[in-house]
Amino acid sequence: MSRGLTFLFAVAGGVAVGNLYWVQPLLGFIADDLHSPTALAGWLVTATQIGYAAGILLIVPLGDVLDRRRLVPLMMLCATATLVACAAAPSMGFLLAAIALLGVTTVAGQILAPLAGDLSGPEERGRVVGTVVSGMLTGILVSRTVSGLVAGVAGWRAIFAAAAVLTAVLAVLLFRAIPRLEPKTRLAYPALIASVGRAVLHERVLRWTLVIAATGFGVFSMFWTALTFLLSGPPFRLPVTVIGLVGLAGLAGALAAQRAGRLHDRGWSLPASGVAWALALATFVASAFTGHSLVLVLVVVVLVDVAIQAQNILNQTRVFAISHEARSRINTALVAGTFVGGAIGSAAATLLWSVGGWTAISVAGAVASAFALTVWAVGRRGPLVAAPGSTV
Repeated sequence: MSRGLTFLFAVAGGVAVGNLYWVQPLLGFIADDLHSPTALAGWLVTATQIGYAAGILLIVPLGDVLDRRRLVPLMMLCATATLVACAAAPSMGFLLAAIALLGVTTVAGQILAPLAGDLSGPEERGRVVGTVVSGMLTGILVSRTVSGLVAGVAGWRAIFAAAAVLTAVLAVLLFRAIPRLEPKTRLAYPALIASVGRAVLHERVLRWTLVIAATGFGVFSMFWTALTFLLSGPPFRLPVTVIGLVGLAGLAGALAAQRAGRLHDRGWSLPASGVAWALALATFVASAFTGHSLVLVLVVVVLVDVAIQAQNILNQTRVFAISHEARSRINTALVAGTFVGGAIGSAAATLLWSVGGWTAISVAGAVASAFALTVWAVGRRGPLVAAPGSTV
């Protein structure tokens, strides 16, 4: 993994995952344009995450049995087609269906992450995978910022059209840059998918990490979905372009969290995970008192992103140590579970917001963080310690 190839993987992964989040700061904007209730528009985020979880489960395992030089560009081109469909959506129902299909197809980043692990040596794997995963997380945040800016100038359809062009260009670049690699195993498709379940059943560290990772992304998705509601309503009433710019505050957290991969290389993965969850807990407790100050909200955004993204990078790098041959399938289990948690979190945000506003979101975030911190505290001396030698 040269620095140039690592950078390309990070950018491509960021664009692929960012495709899921173009819509997030535009929920009210799209609802008005398509004459739909805002609550229905809130399900656009949930639909993409459910579709993404399905794509992770059904497509990403193919990275262990197919030539990824062909598979990755193919998925980028499929995502391009669904982005075009989103841009042309005539109704909310059509957009919900198209954006769910976008979730299924925009999985290239989760094929690239284990590929980066395969192409890097053990002494640098944490740094390389951390950079690629941080690129994907940064893509989530940048997508919100760019989405708000472009939609404010040219309308929400323009952002999907521009994303389609960018995704197609990256498909070509990746086809030219990814080296040819022999498949790591040969399995029929049903057996391949079944082996994902076996990995969860046989690998205790994967099961425990799944619980923590799903909780983390559930909190992350809940927070960012509710943040759109907070900033677009009283007392802030910010326009969509300004809401998108809030993503820049989260980007500072993503860049800081990128260092987490180096902590893994130094053997500090589990202690750093505990610190990240303690930070998340403290931040959500404090956030209950920040709902009327934009400056304090921005501070919370940075701290939440540092905490959640750091533990996400550490989780993914740690489980890659379980098996070289089954890295794509292990990543499938981890990310599918993670995005199921994300879908639950985004759906919970709509419900919690209607019940108790920002305070309810903060309390839920604190409770979830305390739960994850408890799981970490119990598992750090055994169940969360990854040992090579998977039988998947």
